[in-house]
Order: sequence, then C-alpha cells, then structure tokens
Amino acid sequence: MNVNRVDKVFQIYKNNSARKVKLNGNKCRKDELDLSSKAVEYQSAFIKIKELPEIRENKVKKIGNEIKTGNYKIDGENIVDRIIERINFDKRI
Repeated sequence: MNVNRVDKVFQIYKNNSARKVKLNGNKCRKDELDLSSKAVEYQSAFIKIKELPEIRENKVKKIGNEIKTGNYKIDGENIVDRIIERINFDKRI
C-alpha cells in the first residue's frame, strides 16, 4: 500500500505552472503611474528633508559655546511660540 504519492502532486504542479498565456498578437503594455501635483510636491519636499543632516553641527557648536561662556539665554515665549507652530503644522498634515 503506497500512502505517500508525492510524484502525482509534483506532476499536477508541473502541468499547472507550465501554462503560457497567449496575447492574441497584442504587445504587452507597460504599467503607468500618474501622480497628482500635490503628491509630487510632497515627494520633492520629502527628498529635500532627507538631504538635511540630522544634527546641525554649526548650531550645536554655537549653543555649546554660549553655554560654556554663560551667555545662553532661554526665551520661554519663543519656546511656546515654537510649540504652537508645530501643533498647527501637525494639524495641517
């Protein structure tokens, strides 16, 4: 008694995978993708953002020097304004 008939399964799989599609003489068309103008803007902005360095070395050095010399001042109003700007920006996105 032969329980495991794997050869039949392979034969069926081979027959099914070997079928070819006929195109009736038509040439294959290439896929096309149309992006909206807004999507193109987002894409270009995203590319520009990726080009920016993660750490702005000149700004880090400037702040570091100000801290060392004791001239670094924190402006609370400026911080609040920046937080509100970011909140509004996040809402627009």
